[in-house]
Amino acid sequence: MATRQIPRTTLGEGASHEGFLRHKRFRWAKLALLLCAAAVAGYALIDAPPRHYGGTAFGYVLGTVATLLILWLTLLGLRKRAMTPGRWSLKGWTSAHVWLGLSLTVLATLHSGLRFGPDVHTLAWGLMMAVILSGLYGIAVYAALPPALGDSRAEMTRPQMVDALAKLDVQLEAAAQPLALADAAVVRKALAEDPFAAGLLRRLSGSDARSATRRAIVALAPAGDAALLAVLERKVAALGQIRRHLRIRALLEVWLYVHVPLTFALLAALAAHILSVFFYW
Repeated sequence: MATRQIPRTTLGEGASHEGFLRHKRFRWAKLALLLCAAAVAGYALIDAPPRHYGGTAFGYVLGTVATLLILWLTLLGLRKRAMTPGRWSLKGWTSAHVWLGLSLTVLATLHSGLRFGPDVHTLAWGLMMAVILSGLYGIAVYAALPPALGDSRAEMTRPQMVDALAKLDVQLEAAAQPLALADAAVVRKALAEDPFAAGLLRRLSGSDARSATRRAIVALAPAGDAALLAVLERKVAALGQIRRHLRIRALLEVWLYVHVPLTFALLAALAAHILSVFFYW
């Protein structure tokens, strides 16, 4: 469940996202469905008087399986550090992470025997559901945004965008040489504009309301210097493209700021849940 960085395999085209969900013809989706079906069948067929709950033999089996799954799912962040092909490729591991994570909604709920209350057990279940819901949001973000990410970059990498912006600044500086001091000061502010220095909130907004380059166009338009204005317009377009790129990356980052802390909170609540069970056994 926990991830420390955005997996590179999910930052390609939309098809790559579909790929990890459909990995090996939905192998992990089928396994998760089989696991859920077995849990539901056991819950329906096994007699557990007076009713099912976590303290029955079947409840312990479900709880053990769910706990092991949660611990394994948290290893994805470590797994991403080793890029290997084959059965346990990163794409396969990510597919298992998603589908087996979803199976926990059934396994852990049946483990509880549908008994919820103001206690650490329900807290652990609630945090688990919150982690899963945030994971679903992450899947949606990864599936929807990276194609837009590619469009916003116009097939350019970040270093290429920086290089293109630097070239525009060189042209802008040359075009500003004959200007009066006041107008040159306006251009220098445009030259100093750095979209990569913006904070998270600015990147999320994607706004250029405070753009020094746009203000320079307004200020210098009456002078009618067509060459200078053309360079400024190109820089505004380049900055807009970079801001869109940074906004999309920021949306991806925000998900991790939610998913990872929730996962650690879940692990703490899960430990408290298990310790309390053995304490009162």
